[in-house]
Amino acid sequence: SGGGSALAEKLLLPGATLEDVRGLHQALVTCGAPIDPINTVRKHLSAVKGGRLAAAAPAAMKLTFAVSDVPAGRESALASGPTIPDPGTRADAERVILEYGLGAKIPPRIRDWLADNHMPETPKAGDAAFARSLFHLLLGLDDLFHPAHTAAAAAGFTPVCDNSSDDWPVRRAADHLLGELARLQGQNPGRCVAVLADGEVSSPVTGNGIGGRNSAFVLACVEKIAGKRIAVLSAGTDGIDGNSPAAGAVADGDTLARARERGMDPEAFFRQSDAYGFFSRLGDDVTTGPTGNNLRDLRILLAEP
Repeated sequence: SGGGSALAEKLLLPGATLEDVRGLHQALVTCGAPIDPINTVRKHLSAVKGGRLAAAAPAAMKLTFAVSDVPAGRESALASGPTIPDPGTRADAERVILEYGLGAKIPPRIRDWLADNHMPETPKAGDAAFARSLFHLLLGLDDLFHPAHTAAAAAGFTPVCDNSSDDWPVRRAADHLLGELARLQGQNPGRCVAVLADGEVSSPVTGNGIGGRNSAFVLACVEKIAGKRIAVLSAGTDGIDGNSPAAGAVADGDTLARARERGMDPEAFFRQSDAYGFFSRLGDDVTTGPTGNNLRDLRILLAEP
């Protein structure tokens, strides 16, 4: 399931320590890259990811049961695909390391190992390791989206699903989805409308605050929806948003005024990566506790006439 990448690891680096694993994980999750490029690097440095767990037991029957937080057709990204052929290449991994400056951030022992040209290619489709391998999806993104769509319609909203902003930078995603909400309002005058989106946005850490991509997305919307009959929610289905205790946050057209009454500047909190600090002070954090499942994030944007 989602999160499996962080729960099970053995690096290819001989004699790798727990501190090496921790250091690599920290460098990857804070570099600002979307999850797919992060997983590409993980797979090529791992002895269990990117199909290498299957390759470790090529003659064995392998049964994979998945609770998926990735779109259909991208199952190799789920938990970094330990039993599934890897479509990514070593060149892809090297490109990500260069683009996000990871060479200076990863632990020195791993950096030296890479400098000695030790990163091998991952197993691909057709490899004998996958001759006796079966994959079964138990729970996927449709199981999140369809109930949300049904609930919005039952509440009297005209709902539209828009997943085109998956992996986009958080501000760009906010602009796009609010633009889609405005377009939907224009097409349905006098009606309540809703835009639903799943997936994950990219929110690089730029400060020392508390929060994650979900609360950052809502914070990016606060000034844009001020004074309007609009509400925005974004939350992680696993109940965890970044380094915060919350799943996400909610805001509406009154949020900016309430914040300013308390002397709070949304932009300052955004720069400090402290979206949770902003919303928790207003009582607008969404806190569920860990749910035990991960079907990525859900964003809901509602507008009344």
